[in-house]
Amino acid sequence: MSDAAQPTAADVRAAAEAVKAALDRHLEAVERRAAANGAAGSDADTAVYAAFDELAAAGEAYDELLYEAYDEVTPFEVPGGETMPDYTGPDEPRALSVFIRRDYAVREPQRLLAQAQRVTDLDPESADDEDGFDGESAGRSVHAALGVLFGEYEPDEIATRHKEFGLEEGDATLWIAAADEPAEPGEWLAAPFDQADPERVVCRFDISTVFDEDELEGGLDAEGRPRRGR
Repeated sequence: MSDAAQPTAADVRAAAEAVKAALDRHLEAVERRAAANGAAGSDADTAVYAAFDELAAAGEAYDELLYEAYDEVTPFEVPGGETMPDYTGPDEPRALSVFIRRDYAVREPQRLLAQAQRVTDLDPESADDEDGFDGESAGRSVHAALGVLFGEYEPDEIATRHKEFGLEEGDATLWIAAADEPAEPGEWLAAPFDQADPERVVCRFDISTVFDEDELEGGLDAEGRPRRGR
């Protein structure tokens, strides 16, 4: 807790009113842009960005005062510049790249091996001999089992059924990045993630247990405040 003077109830109330006013201005800016057919790079577009920044600043100020005065936080969190740099990509992207990372821990190897063996029993061709394993090794080698399961199932299905495969979810993130032109076939396959430029990310979605577990367990952020979920 800071040595600065504690905010009064009136300070908190004024900050809340500022958030309400900023919300109204943001909605009005969005509505004006919609009426202008959402022309990217227009004055209406610039007004939306400015209103967004104003709303983010008002929300942060209110959140700080609310915590200092009442030891409470809001359920809102606006991504800031510390997470991603300012966007410098094209105003009208002609192509998009979607970068996805999902982490898993192998918590139940025997379940993983059994599932892989079941797949190869039903479809012996699912085991890839070029990777150095066959149908029999799928039930004995974690490396082989992973190759079989991730070769058999789509990533989204793995994410949905991970517990069946003895896996535990870790952090995950999805970046949608703007590109100037569509890539040529095969152009980036040798280095698929080299073009993951944070300055071209249009939006991102993060999933982590730290966003909810730390608050439930009384965890604190770098400023000694409860972490908030997203």
